[in-house]
Amino acid sequence: MNIIELEDVWKVYNIGEVEVQALRGLSLKVEQGEFLAIMGPSGSGKSTAMNMVGCLDIPTKGRVLLEGQDIANLNEMELSRIRGKRIGFVFQYHNLYPTLTALENVQLPMRIHEFEEEEIWDKSEELLQLVGLSARAHHYPSQLSGGQSQRVAIARALSTGPALLLADEPTGNLDTEAGKEVLDIFSNLNIQGVTIVMITHDEKIAARANRVMRMIDGRHAA
Repeated sequence: MNIIELEDVWKVYNIGEVEVQALRGLSLKVEQGEFLAIMGPSGSGKSTAMNMVGCLDIPTKGRVLLEGQDIANLNEMELSRIRGKRIGFVFQYHNLYPTLTALENVQLPMRIHEFEEEEIWDKSEELLQLVGLSARAHHYPSQLSGGQSQRVAIARALSTGPALLLADEPTGNLDTEAGKEVLDIFSNLNIQGVTIVMITHDEKIAARANRVMRMIDGRHAA
């Protein structure tokens, strides 16, 4: 089963009088349980591809199918709900709420989507244990290292049980050891069946994925 599929996707931005073709007929299939890395230099279109995979943008031409559903047929409220529940996002900067503890940060998406209170507590504690941070559950982001904060962000991204985990340069702001810990978590999650798409410019990081797609000029690299 394909979790996400891009069919001949084009994305054109008009910047003043200049037309910029960010994607030029990009096609991509991500199967359930796959760990895919998308690589490319600056300006290759990988960030726009990420926006399409994450249902953050609509193509100018072509189709984006999430679990077989064409996202162009959805209104903004439906898209927002899909982004909130079916796709988990991990960015270069963890984007934790500074006034919430690690545990509260993980619980927040479940509260937004009105999960049962018992499930919120059980799942948030289970996820912090999964990323090795049970002992830090009641610490605030300012009391956590960069690597610990990113692990909390991974737990938060998993909290709603998404079909797809999307990671954009997830180790870009971390030192080598913290980055390795984060990549180890991704590898373990994938072994457990989590589908992951990771954007990176680093060959060593991309090597942790099961498949690498390279981009140049808005399309597959030759």
